[in-house]
Amino acid sequence: MVNAAEYLGIDPTGGHPERALALGYAPAVTAPGVAAVFALDQTLARLTLGTRDPMVAQLRLTWWREALCALENPPVPSQPILQTLAAARADGERLAVAEDGWERLLGPLDQDELMAFAAERSVIFAEAARLAGAADDVEAAGSGWSLADLAQTTADRDLADRAALLAMPLLRQAATQRWSPAGRFLGALVHVAAADLDRQREPGSPSRVVRLAWHRLTGR
Repeated sequence: MVNAAEYLGIDPTGGHPERALALGYAPAVTAPGVAAVFALDQTLARLTLGTRDPMVAQLRLTWWREALCALENPPVPSQPILQTLAAARADGERLAVAEDGWERLLGPLDQDELMAFAAERSVIFAEAARLAGAADDVEAAGSGWSLADLAQTTADRDLADRAALLAMPLLRQAATQRWSPAGRFLGALVHVAAADLDRQREPGSPSRVVRLAWHRLTGR
């Protein structure tokens, strides 16, 4: 995972050192595909949250949706994330559902819409688990992580507060299971997201790093 940004063109961790540590727990043989899945998510996030004109953002998101839906029909566009996903035999149509979620953020979001965003974006967790050969239950984990990350990245403080409130019970639920060795990178991301929302310990603090190491050993 260390050099993922070099060949994907974007950091799949969003520059978060503990996410980099967590993604490093993914089985080595599946690491490129897993990195590409999270790099895709980072790309969609930047297009949605970093583009001022909603129409421009929608056009760009639509390009990605169409490219993902055609992932199994060569030639694949010479785009590093798409090329890596294709090589890993990722399910492009499944990943395209994440675009639906991000597109929701271009308009007003009530609680039902926000939960729909979380469910649709959570296909990132589901597909990463499939590529890694992990059979863990990732539904609550993926939705909770999606909301927690949104709370950390959006400039809309009301949206951030609502997302954080919805994320915490889902993250707590996901943390109760014992994660399989193949899925511990996802469990680690759950712990990182919960710690980020907690805000009592700074990222990279010894207690947070030790917690991740314990999770890697035990799955808890």
